[in-house]
Amino acid sequence: MRLPSQRFLVVSASMGAGHDAVAAELVRRLERAGHRADRVDVLALLPAGVGPGLRAFYRTAVRRAPVVYAGIYRAFFQPGPGPAPGPGRGPRPGTAPLAALAEARLLALTERLRPAAVVPVFHLAAQLTGRLRARGTLTVPSAVVVTDFAVHRQWLHPGNDLHLCVTEDAAEHIRRSLGRPALATGPLVAERFLGPAPGAAGWRRRFDAHTPGRPPVALSAGAWGAGTRLTATARLLSAAGYLPVALCGRDERLRHRLSRWPGVMALGWEPDLPGLLAATRALVDNAAGQTALEALATGVPVVGYRPIPGHGREGVRRMAALGLTDHAADSGELLRLLDALTAPSEPRERRIAAGRRLFAPDPADVTARLAAVTSS
Repeated sequence: MRLPSQRFLVVSASMGAGHDAVAAELVRRLERAGHRADRVDVLALLPAGVGPGLRAFYRTAVRRAPVVYAGIYRAFFQPGPGPAPGPGRGPRPGTAPLAALAEARLLALTERLRPAAVVPVFHLAAQLTGRLRARGTLTVPSAVVVTDFAVHRQWLHPGNDLHLCVTEDAAEHIRRSLGRPALATGPLVAERFLGPAPGAAGWRRRFDAHTPGRPPVALSAGAWGAGTRLTATARLLSAAGYLPVALCGRDERLRHRLSRWPGVMALGWEPDLPGLLAATRALVDNAAGQTALEALATGVPVVGYRPIPGHGREGVRRMAALGLTDHAADSGELLRLLDALTAPSEPRERRIAAGRRLFAPDPADVTARLAAVTSS
């Protein structure tokens, strides 16, 4: 039975590009299902200057001071000692005080738009809606779209009504931690990654013209060009007979630096990512984020290597533990895995099949769940 058309408010965050990509896909699906969806950046709900300052600090910490970010993650994101056993039961001192600064603007926005539900797709936004729902100040349901494989503490607030997760493993973690409803609806990846990629043939020709006869392997650095020793990894792959295709995002300095190395193709922000990924033999990933999911949707094996600290490291390990990807502990293991995964082989087909099973749920399921929560 088709549910009545509803209006939703999706709360994203301009931290890199992954959360905004998820938000955009969610809005597209909601609108295709006949609903109306508005979108807001949670950083824009903070007082003037706070949002950009938070983004700049996070970007600098991840790119330039990973030890600092790892310490922050340990202190405020990892599970800590709490009153009951189980992950997520520890104190939650991290973003809740910051979330309080955005409460007035979110409430004013919901009063003006009158959505049937608010849908956070970032952990700060989940803390914000959870606090308001727990006090009864936000009078419409909040359904959190959890984008991480390893669910850290800041995703968890008992005030939220529903959590929609990428895997059943993540959903079970939330049910156990909060005693609140959580469902596995699969990743929110743009439809263009799930079908044939018209641009793949052009990319294959381009790769072969750059360095003939070498299997192309994508090397992801996210929108910010974040990563550990990316140049060393690119040189390692080139020396081993691969064509490293470095995805440098919007970091032009990184792109220019990598472009100087023979045998390395360094690219900036690439609009035809489906075609590019479909033309490669594997992705070397460092964050377990949206690019890794897009590769799995395209049918490209993923190997985690030298992940960024905090959520990146935890996510890479969790994806590998679930059998969706591989995690290389050192350079030798990275090359052994790529040798097995880039050539036609049983390990390659097994990894491709495991990745594609993530997308088996009905793509409309997430929109149906969101519509249902408004009538519960």
